[in-house]
Amino acid sequence: MSVEKSRSAEVLQAVLKATGSESQPLLLSGGTVLTRNPLMGDWEQADVLLGGSLIVGVGPGLLSAAADDNMLVIDCAGCVVMPAQTDFTAPAGTGAGTLTCGNPADIVVMRIADSDATPTGPVVNRPSHLDIVLAQGQVQVWNGRPVDLPAVEPTGSTVKSDQDHAYAGMWIDDTGFLHQELLSDGRYDETRGGRPHAYQGCYWIQGDRIEYLDDLGFWAFGEFRDGVLHHAGYRLTRG
Repeated sequence: MSVEKSRSAEVLQAVLKATGSESQPLLLSGGTVLTRNPLMGDWEQADVLLGGSLIVGVGPGLLSAAADDNMLVIDCAGCVVMPAQTDFTAPAGTGAGTLTCGNPADIVVMRIADSDATPTGPVVNRPSHLDIVLAQGQVQVWNGRPVDLPAVEPTGSTVKSDQDHAYAGMWIDDTGFLHQELLSDGRYDETRGGRPHAYQGCYWIQGDRIEYLDDLGFWAFGEFRDGVLHHAGYRLTRG
């Protein structure tokens, strides 16, 4: 018996067929399983078995019966398998979703880390760590994308931006300490306390909100209100 490790379109079609009207058992195998059921506990490595719209088995060792029961096995190693609807502020098992046998198969599979092929450093719109979403056993998200959308690999930055904004130019805070220049090419350049190029990076504007992605890797934001740019505790006006 082979364990399917890919998230290809062919595997998705097999999963969709398995979870259709003629259900084939689906086994989410080898992930870190968080049941949110205090009686069951959690496992660093275990399996979750789906039969149609319900969870029918949870725990280690289910993989050994995969061939006997004609299970379709999805390798979830390197992922966290958990309930799709969970209130982490509530005590476990009290009104929150749990991976309990007999419950609806509402499950998310989250990848713990990026794949080896993912570029290092900040990558705008990198593939989501949300790998799979199942609602009552039906696949809603596969490989981080809704199943009704074509799988298109991101090509560079696809952050939406208002190209017609009128905010480009120099912005200076009340004290003169911070100078932030919003360049017309979508880059920004900050001077702090007379120190040029203290921060530089990309920015995007949606309406009156500005998002920053600094070259150092961190994200920040600001808002334009009544001719004032409010950003990280600073109030900036046009210089």
